[in-house]
Amino acid sequence: MQYTKAIFTFKGIEDYQQDLLISDLADLGFDTFEDSEGGFTAFVIKDNFNEQELKELLANYSEEFATDYTLEDVADENWNAEWEKNFSPLIIDDVCYVRATFHEPQSSYPYEIVIDPKMAFGTGHHQTTTMVMQYILAADLKDKNILDMGCGTGILAILAAKLGAKSLMAIDYDDICYESTIENAALNNVDNLKALCGSREVIPDEEYDVIFANINRNILLDQIHRYAEVLKPEGKIFFSGFYLDPDLGMITAECSKYGIKYVDHKQNGDWVAAQFEKK
Repeated sequence: MQYTKAIFTFKGIEDYQQDLLISDLADLGFDTFEDSEGGFTAFVIKDNFNEQELKELLANYSEEFATDYTLEDVADENWNAEWEKNFSPLIIDDVCYVRATFHEPQSSYPYEIVIDPKMAFGTGHHQTTTMVMQYILAADLKDKNILDMGCGTGILAILAAKLGAKSLMAIDYDDICYESTIENAALNNVDNLKALCGSREVIPDEEYDVIFANINRNILLDQIHRYAEVLKPEGKIFFSGFYLDPDLGMITAECSKYGIKYVDHKQNGDWVAAQFEKK
């Protein structure tokens, strides 16, 4: 699968404006973002990219800040090299060590996750993934059935497996993520994980104790009704991939239609992760 890389540079942009733009770009299909000199770089599947939509989006911000961008096609092997160059080990709450295959192991941490990132989102470095991992580390997942939506590299499901989850269903619409999840599960000796390529339409008609959904607001709003159908009573959902205002309120309102109640949330910068429970 080939990606297009958009390199953005800005004048007069505030941090919150950049985060809002990133959220809007995610709605256009951009799924990975990296800081760069004077702005950031964003990646989108080439076949899903519409430059006219991008121009219309940037026009909405024209009175707030100035933007320039350039586009480049990215070959798979070049993308992988970029990941390796920028991927550094990560420690979550002093107990979980996340590393790539090219880093040395660290046996001093109770949980170690090995991720070969390739082109899939979810190395733990983004605030949204980190916050969901913090929720997972604090949860009781022993013998639980887990659904991981928008699984990316499979990092959340893999962590749940290391915490004693009984079974894991990991789903992503991107075939690169699907393949990455299978490979990373094998790297971590996780043998109770099944991966599917698709969206809410491929969620099996089974019952889950816990759902992870680190995606974005619009996709979450579209899928919440399906989550409600497969989540057990008293089951938990950990959401992330959105902002406090207005996103959390919109998600809370949609969940309440299906008996799923807000419990609490975390915030890291402008990003939010939230815990919900089905009554």
